[in-house]
Amino acid sequence: MDEVGSDVELTTLERAVINAFQGGFPVAERPWEPAAAALAERGVDVDAAELLATVRDLDDRGVLSRFGALVNAEAIGGTATLVAMHAPEERYDEVAETVNDFREVAHNYEREHPHLNMWFVVSVADEAAVERVLADIEAATGQETYNLPKREEFHVGAKFLLDGPVPDGDLDLSHLGPAVEPSDERGITARERDLVVEIQGGTPRHGDAVRRRRRGGRPARRVGRRDDQAVRAGGGKVRRVGVIPNHYALGYTENGMTVWDVPDDLLEEVGPAVASLGFVTHCYHRPRHEGVWPYNFFAMTHGRDEAESERRIEQVRDTMTEFWDVADDEWDSLFSTRILKKTGIRLDERADAQVRDEEADPADA
Repeated sequence: MDEVGSDVELTTLERAVINAFQGGFPVAERPWEPAAAALAERGVDVDAAELLATVRDLDDRGVLSRFGALVNAEAIGGTATLVAMHAPEERYDEVAETVNDFREVAHNYEREHPHLNMWFVVSVADEAAVERVLADIEAATGQETYNLPKREEFHVGAKFLLDGPVPDGDLDLSHLGPAVEPSDERGITARERDLVVEIQGGTPRHGDAVRRRRRGGRPARRVGRRDDQAVRAGGGKVRRVGVIPNHYALGYTENGMTVWDVPDDLLEEVGPAVASLGFVTHCYHRPRHEGVWPYNFFAMTHGRDEAESERRIEQVRDTMTEFWDVADDEWDSLFSTRILKKTGIRLDERADAQVRDEEADPADA
């Protein structure tokens, strides 16, 4: 369990790479040349080899969580839900360890709240399993859980921008990759499963993007072709491709979950308005729990210091007041104080449970 907080020294080039490529990195067999050329057009003098070395070094130093594709787990199947719990102060660490022992718990945070001070995500392959997992957690801890599943998603798109080149993070080379037809079909074929699960852990950072490595007795595809196929196969199952920063390492240590009691008839107006604020990384409608939790709207903000975080929360409130007169007891902000667990969604298990019959893929012939 880790205290929240860390930052690193970054060069101008490193800042440019982080700003430019949190999305829209070219999915091609030799991506580093066009990526470097695009940075050069923005006044950042770099060639393909130096760009590759920079990404590799940022990854190795932990400034990036990884480099590659960000997979939309919900589109693959299964479900994830946010859960709140009260853990008594004298038993807090004991309860946290018990919750963390459940393999279905992917993330767990201690948050500032007088009652609901533990917040975790449960990820399962079958939505019906949520009730069972929560019952098991309650039995093991002796504490009641409050399930807060997503009712509607207004925005998911965390970008953590820095002072430096490409400050708006608007460099997009996705047009150099494959054309993708979005699909509403849930589930995944066996071939899609293999591709998407392989890339979720990050893309090998080879300069020529053609090296092979053995996996399960068979040679892996060329890096560029593999990502190309995964994005094509994804049909909406890959959100974006690029650098995925470790936002704590970038100094974004103020993690504020703002919660609001929005009148139900205003949700469809409020949601897009708050989602349009560039610093809001996640924005959802979730259920209330009568007598315990009065809030039905969540907007996540991040700041590099307390002052920046408070300014951003105030901007969210200003936006809310455009729709109704927000009383002091109709909102709150819960800051995280400790990361209790952070293992990521077990995408392979969810994908395995959702595999459907597949059609022949000419590209695999």
